[in-house]
Amino acid sequence: MGETTVTTLEGQEQATPQPVAEEEARESFLRRLRAPRRPRFWFEILLIAVSYWTYSLIRNAVPEQKHEALRNADWIWRVEHQLGVAVEETVNHTVNSVTWLIVGMNYYYATLHFVVTLGVLVWLYRSHPGRYAATRLALFATTAVALVGYYFFPLAPPRLMNGGGFVDTVLVHQTWGSMASGDLKHMSNQYAAMPSMHIGWSLWCGLTIFALASVPWGRVLGLLYPVATLVVIVATANHFWLDAVGGMLCLAVGFAVAHVWYGTLPYALPRRVAGARGAALVPAEA
Repeated sequence: MGETTVTTLEGQEQATPQPVAEEEARESFLRRLRAPRRPRFWFEILLIAVSYWTYSLIRNAVPEQKHEALRNADWIWRVEHQLGVAVEETVNHTVNSVTWLIVGMNYYYATLHFVVTLGVLVWLYRSHPGRYAATRLALFATTAVALVGYYFFPLAPPRLMNGGGFVDTVLVHQTWGSMASGDLKHMSNQYAAMPSMHIGWSLWCGLTIFALASVPWGRVLGLLYPVATLVVIVATANHFWLDAVGGMLCLAVGFAVAHVWYGTLPYALPRRVAGARGAALVPAEA
C-alpha cells in the first residue's frame, strides 16, 4: 500500500496510507467546490443566457404530441369536475369581461415571468452573494425537472382544448409579447403546460424575497407575487391550476438539490463572502 507523508501541526512528518490521503483530498476538493463564493458578473451573465437558451431549445425540441396533449387536457378537466374544483373556465370568462383587467393580465403573463426572476437574481448577486449560487442552483434544478414533465406528460393549455369553451385572451384582445398566442406561438411548444414554470419561478422569487427581504412590506409582496401569478395563468387560460401544483413540486425538487449540495437551504448560508475567491465567509444579518 502506498503512503503519503504529511506534516503535523507540531512539525513532525507522518505517513498516511494512500487511499486515506486520496479520500481526504477528494473531501477537501468538494468542500472548496461547495463553499459559498463571490459570483463573477460576466460568468453569471453567460451562464444564465446559455442556460435559458438550452432550456428553450430542449423545451421546444420536445415533440408537441398534440393528440396526446389534448387527451391529457380532457382527462385533467374531467378529474377536476369530479372533484368539484374545475374553476378555470369561470375565472377565465369573469376576468375576460373586464377588458382593462384581462389586458393587464396578458402583459403580466408575457413580461413579469422574466423581469421579476431576473430582478431577483440581480438582487441576490448584489446584496446576498454568499447565497446567490445556492439559490440559483435551486432555480436551475427546478427548470431542469420541468423539462422531464414536458416530455412525459404533454398537456394542452385550456385555451387550446377542443370545445372547452375557454377564451384565448391574447388572441381576442390582440396583446403583444406572449409566446402562448398570436404570431409568436410558432416559436414555442404550445403543448408544454405541465408543469407551470410561471408558478415554479414566481414561487422561487416569492420565497426568496420573503426569506431575505429586510422590510415587512417586501416580504408581503414576495408572498403576493406567486398568488397573483396563479390567478393570471388561470384567468388567461394558459394553465389549469393543477399545472401550478406541478410547478410547486418541481421547485421542491430544486430546493432539495440545493440542500443536498450545500448541506443546508440557500437562505441559511452566510450573506456575504470575503475575497475574490470566496475563501472566507462573512456572516451577516439576513
